[in-house]
Amino acid sequence: MRHVIVGAGPAGVIAAETLRAADAQAEITLLGDESPAPYSRMAIPYYLADRIAEEGMLLRKEPGHFERLRIACLQQTVTAVDAKAKSVRLGDGRRLPYDRLLIATGSRPVAPPIPGLAGAGVHPCWSLADARAIHRLAAKGARVALIGGGFIGSIVMNALHARGVRLTVVEMEHRLVPKMMNQPAGLMLQRWCERQGVTVLTATRIARAKRNKTGVLALELSGGKGKPIEAELVIVATGVQPRIDFLAGSGVKTGQGVLVDDHLQTNVPEIYAAGDVAEGPDVSGGTGVHPIQPTAAEHGRVAALNMAGRNSAYRGSLIMNVLDTVGLVSHSFGQWAGVAGGSHAELQDDERFRYTRLELVDDRIVGAIVVGRTEGVGILRGLIQTRARLGPWKERLLKDPGLAAAAFQHATQSAGHAPLARRSA
Repeated sequence: MRHVIVGAGPAGVIAAETLRAADAQAEITLLGDESPAPYSRMAIPYYLADRIAEEGMLLRKEPGHFERLRIACLQQTVTAVDAKAKSVRLGDGRRLPYDRLLIATGSRPVAPPIPGLAGAGVHPCWSLADARAIHRLAAKGARVALIGGGFIGSIVMNALHARGVRLTVVEMEHRLVPKMMNQPAGLMLQRWCERQGVTVLTATRIARAKRNKTGVLALELSGGKGKPIEAELVIVATGVQPRIDFLAGSGVKTGQGVLVDDHLQTNVPEIYAAGDVAEGPDVSGGTGVHPIQPTAAEHGRVAALNMAGRNSAYRGSLIMNVLDTVGLVSHSFGQWAGVAGGSHAELQDDERFRYTRLELVDDRIVGAIVVGRTEGVGILRGLIQTRARLGPWKERLLKDPGLAAAAFQHATQSAGHAPLARRSA
């Protein structure tokens, strides 16, 4: 059996290892188009903050790991998939046949249409090459502009702050991390960042970028809103999109990403998808692209088992984000923005930078936002993921969201399970 995996991130690597464990005789090829050694993008901020060396970004650090597993790692781009011939076309023109194909190509950064925003000193923070350039340019005291205050931007912000740069963050929405936090939580994050010395401009757009004779970029704000932002380094973190362009003409159905069923299989037999590129089931009963590493890892494992002939169903992703924003930890889970006809409970402590909001439908918690604390967060995640019924505890939680641990214990006992509250914090 010939297995070809396109993409050497966490989903692809875990899929390759799972396939080898499931089939000792299979031929496994792992294709990556960046570094010869598979690495984790999620480790880039730690590298930028000098918490790890470049080698620390490698997904498998032991020399010869893939060779021992007889996994062939090729540094190649895939330009097309021929589902009828069951082959992929490589960037060097060769064709590589497969019996089972896994698409794990992840995402690519989206560049904003800002005139003049190109050239030296302008980088996304996405690849190993980007990380090396940013590490070199983001010296202590350097003027750095970060365009985008979403999830990726906030992770990068944390690393840049640790490097001691003079940082300005520009976000076009009215709050930070708008796809993870509601207005009160996003504004709380902004106040915290400003207290730590970061300049944050929300509801602000860059109109154009101009470079002076010394190479410094001046970012002009739309509507003449304030003075131009001068920077030696501009980092663009304005979102990503799944890498699916090479699937044109393949017959594989796509939406936002590659559409998959609960076995991570596409509409084309023998072709699967996993990780940031896959648009599949979530625990709420819907579907979506969930670009987080825990989802990628589980996708890779389940897809590989099905490729190997095992019958393994994917239970669905939990939309989950955890951030450390220059020292302030925040979480959002599930349907954090609420559901029509639902109810919510909310606690806010502006002085201590603490905020909790629970979203409920009937007597179930379906989403949560937590800022400024970590205790009990695992309990909330468990209540959402298991869709546990709260019964009479619903009304108590609406009055005091801090009672989640007791509600969880009640729900697990009612369902016939041992209490888990003490293990979930």
